[in-house]
Amino acid sequence: MGPASAAALAGLFASAFLAGSILPAQSEIVLAALLLSGEHPAWLLVLVATVGNVGGAVLNYGLGRMADRLRHRRWFPLSAAGWDRSAAWFNRWGVGTLLLSWLPVVGDGFTVLAGAARTPFMLFLALVTLAKGGRYLVLAALL
Repeated sequence: MGPASAAALAGLFASAFLAGSILPAQSEIVLAALLLSGEHPAWLLVLVATVGNVGGAVLNYGLGRMADRLRHRRWFPLSAAGWDRSAAWFNRWGVGTLLLSWLPVVGDGFTVLAGAARTPFMLFLALVTLAKGGRYLVLAALL
């Protein structure tokens, strides 16, 4: 693997990681471009994108675990009432919502709420990997 190939995979990982976190990013465009270039095996691209995206979700999970201690700070992005509504919603619908963690914007919120709700980490990891990896597999199959 040459330097350009390694850089392409690193760029895919970085875009997927950012897209999996609470930061706005689009990894599907990078994945699609690399798939269409034909320079890398599709399985490798899907694996790198999935690992990066799940890594971003794990960061969100960690933020959720810390959120309960930080949610009363002035800079916290949700009001106390907003946080309570979100937590109640997640508790009502449960960990199954993590199968929707691939969705833009709201999926990131699910991963934060899972951390705040103290969802068992291995269950979180399994559901998020299934959801996010499944999305990339579908994209690869369509291209």
